[in-house]
Amino acid sequence: MKKILFVLLLLPGFLAGQTGQKGFTINGKLSGFENGTEVKLVKNGEGTVLTDTKLKDGKFVLKGKIAEPTLFYVLVGDQAPVELYLENTIISLKGSKTNLKNAEISGSKSQKDFKDFTKVFIPMAKDLNALAATINGTSPGTVRDSLILVHQASGNKIQNEIDKLIQKKPKSAVLPFILSATYGFNEDPILLENRFNKLDASVRKMEISKTLVDFIAENKIGAVGTEAMDFSQPDTLGNMVSLSSFRGKYVLLDFWASWCGPCRNENPNVVASFNKFKSKNFTVLGVSLDRPGKKDAWLEAIKEDGLIWSQLSDLQGWNNAAAKLYKVTGIPQNFLIDPQGKIIGRNLRGPALDEKLCEVLGCN
Repeated sequence: MKKILFVLLLLPGFLAGQTGQKGFTINGKLSGFENGTEVKLVKNGEGTVLTDTKLKDGKFVLKGKIAEPTLFYVLVGDQAPVELYLENTIISLKGSKTNLKNAEISGSKSQKDFKDFTKVFIPMAKDLNALAATINGTSPGTVRDSLILVHQASGNKIQNEIDKLIQKKPKSAVLPFILSATYGFNEDPILLENRFNKLDASVRKMEISKTLVDFIAENKIGAVGTEAMDFSQPDTLGNMVSLSSFRGKYVLLDFWASWCGPCRNENPNVVASFNKFKSKNFTVLGVSLDRPGKKDAWLEAIKEDGLIWSQLSDLQGWNNAAAKLYKVTGIPQNFLIDPQGKIIGRNLRGPALDEKLCEVLGCN
């Protein structure tokens, strides 16, 4: 659930809005501030001051032009910044020194879309996070299992809100932001791509959308539902073995290393699953990220842990060609591949691996 907290922290950091006007004008009306209080319009993430002015009789005007809607902060004196999705239009900002963070902003369509969504999304996300903390502190059993089901249902509600907004407002420029910010709740790049393709063409051409397209392409590698990429590496005897040579079987592509403590702790679970399902067209293909000159350590770990399936490695550590192909940045990591070469599961550890294998192969 750390990812959810991370997502919440990132929420203000994305671009949103609509284009079409020649420039922007922000008309501000603030109470409780002294004449001459400085007001700055600062670009998010850069700290660049686009324009500034000073309060006079509780009023200010900021004018300028931006190439595309972008998140800015309105800084008034030493007060906390006010988030504003700036558009080339006329915007009104009203507030007071005692409650500036809740300043009333109107005129920015994308800000309204953003606020409408976060009004629903933020409470749901916080509840989900609190529920996860409760689950983590609950011992295994029926109570914990029931809490997990509630957590899953709550997560589904968030996904439903995203889909509802896409259906209702496909031209909203805040949608790329929402898709980016909520990705951590499902981490499914295929779903993300399908949702992105439902956005209006004008929205898909925005700069944030270009970044999102790159993100999708990067994260589709090794995703569930995609084709497993073939590779060949030497086995323990130096013979070249390819992943495609296992086509026709269910294969757990397992990335590990002899020096990796969590990997060695997980190996008994993989051994147990292998022994349980090896007669049902299932096998494991290990790929070790052992380092140059450490072949003996790799072979000894295989022996100690009883890994009797095929083991491959180019002994290049984190530069292992297969690991780089699958964008492996942490181990243990695995991919379950079906007989047709499609990835049907990933990062299946402990009982999760048995549960998935029971699902596709049966447990009787």
